[in-house]
Amino acid sequence: MFRQLRAIAMPFIIIVVIPALLASTGSVNIGWGLPMPLALLPIIVGAALIAVGLALMLMTIRLLITVGEGTLSPWDATRRLVVVGIYRYVRNPMISGGTCILLGESVLLGSWVLLVVTLFFAGLNVVYIPLSEERGLRERFGADYDTYARNVPRWLPRRTAWEQ
Repeated sequence: MFRQLRAIAMPFIIIVVIPALLASTGSVNIGWGLPMPLALLPIIVGAALIAVGLALMLMTIRLLITVGEGTLSPWDATRRLVVVGIYRYVRNPMISGGTCILLGESVLLGSWVLLVVTLFFAGLNVVYIPLSEERGLRERFGADYDTYARNVPRWLPRRTAWEQ
């Protein structure tokens, strides 16, 4: 259990602590200054994005533990290649989920600063995932990972589940 808690520390900091700190600085404009009922639109859209992101993250964590026999952290990586569940649609549901949450928080809170943080987070992963994480997956899982990578997109999900 401790190894799972330790593994979620970084995502927790990124999607909870940083936005909370930014919100505490007063750089928040809930409703974007729009008149009612239009002010509800960013609240609803932001909450929906957060809900989708949380669902992606929870599905990912469960599969990495139960199927992958590991955690989401690179220092305690999975022992088995996970190609079931949400992973049949998208290769990086944790990053997609985290980005979705940050984007949702940006929209909900009306924070341009948080939007910049979101773009930085997404940009960092666009570079890190192909250069580091995917290299490690290829070394550990070989041709199985290559076949998977050819058929399932990195960030945006497929319309239908990939069948091995």
